Amino acid sequence: MKQINLDFSKVFRFIPEKRIFDQHQTITAEKANRDLEQKTGDGNDYLGWINLPSSTTETLLDEIQESATVLREKCEVVVVIGIGGSYLGAKAVIDAISGSFDNFNSNKKPLIVYAGHHLGEEYLYELLEFLKGKSFGIVVISKSGKTTEPAISFRLLKNQLEESVDKEEVKKRIIAVTDPQEGALLELAKKEEYKIFYIPSDVGGRYSIFTPAGLLPVALAGIDIKRLISGAKEMEERTKKEVPFEKNPAAVYAVVRNELYKEGKKIEILANFNPKLHFVGEWWKQLYGESEGKENKGIFPATVDFTTDLHSMGQWIQEGERSIFETVISVENSRYSVLVPEVEVDLDKLNYLKGRSIGDINEKAEQGTQQAHVDGGVPNIKIVIPELSEFFIGQLLYFFERACGISGYLLGVNPFDQPGVEAYKRNMFALLKCDM
Repeated sequence: MKQINLDFSKVFRFIPEKRIFDQHQTITAEKANRDLEQKTGDGNDYLGWINLPSSTTETLLDEIQESATVLREKCEVVVVIGIGGSYLGAKAVIDAISGSFDNFNSNKKPLIVYAGHHLGEEYLYELLEFLKGKSFGIVVISKSGKTTEPAISFRLLKNQLEESVDKEEVKKRIIAVTDPQEGALLELAKKEEYKIFYIPSDVGGRYSIFTPAGLLPVALAGIDIKRLISGAKEMEERTKKEVPFEKNPAAVYAVVRNELYKEGKKIEILANFNPKLHFVGEWWKQLYGESEGKENKGIFPATVDFTTDLHSMGQWIQEGERSIFETVISVENSRYSVLVPEVEVDLDKLNYLKGRSIGDINEKAEQGTQQAHVDGGVPNIKIVIPELSEFFIGQLLYFFERACGISGYLLGVNPFDQPGVEAYKRNMFALLKCDM
């Protein structure tokens, strides 16, 4: 069976392979993975995501699909409201799997747009204007219902929806995804009789892609959520505590990145050579940044889209301060083939590429870039995905989640809280109250 594989060979020039696979690393990494699975480590009250792929029932997936179908039939546009992990995971999957120009296809229904992930006044005004005269629905994702950015967006959009359709229709066009036990959104959804899906109380936002928070928007986009879960389930099996360290890709990745960190590689750059993976990078950036950046420790997560960013960040990566390492997501097979044509007047001198596929040229760019960066002193990890499909994206996202938990424990932090996020909120609320 095809699966995601990792290549660490271009790291071993910088760190001896023996150092990664010695007995101490094996014992430490296997203990960290065991603490995750047995829920005996720090933050163990937020480890419900560990077994989500294997414990998600067909009944729940069918219910999500059914609700998505109702909204798809009713709405030209669906607004997904959420911030951080409450929308990034879904957008990562949707962008990776959907057609790049679906948003411009008038026959594609519904158009999925996003709100609640910032406080951009112009954006919200333009969104409200865009929705006038259109049949639209709302998926609002928030455990508390009080997070400022999504709460304000929901208030605005709910108000506009209530002005455009009757009360009974509003109930059919809003779906809430929230905590099963408490919170302002749960209370409102029950009062207004919205359809409700639950994010398990022991799953944090950045680990919520395989809950309804991620699965419902993905289903709205017409993507096969059962295949997504199936891929994640396969990776869950490959990374369980019983799997020996050297065969566990998440454990080895966690050890390699922590050993590079000890050697002064303070920045990890997640690179891709496929623009459809841009939001996988954004999701990864939040996952690792919020999980590990604590107690004045942590690898700084950055992302680049190649070959585009080779014409901007490429110079710095090649010759800047040697405080970085790269993890490259490499897609093995394209779904399509586009060939370079021959032209009569070869002014650009590209006729030597006639008949070559863009994918083949891109692959050579990837290989050349990787070699140049390694020669320039940048350790390089390669993650190879057979193709962009629900199954392999499910594998990839679960792999990153599992590796993040192990890596955080190896670093000595709790990967499942985010105390630093509250600092800006306290200041913002204080300033707002002062202005009143």
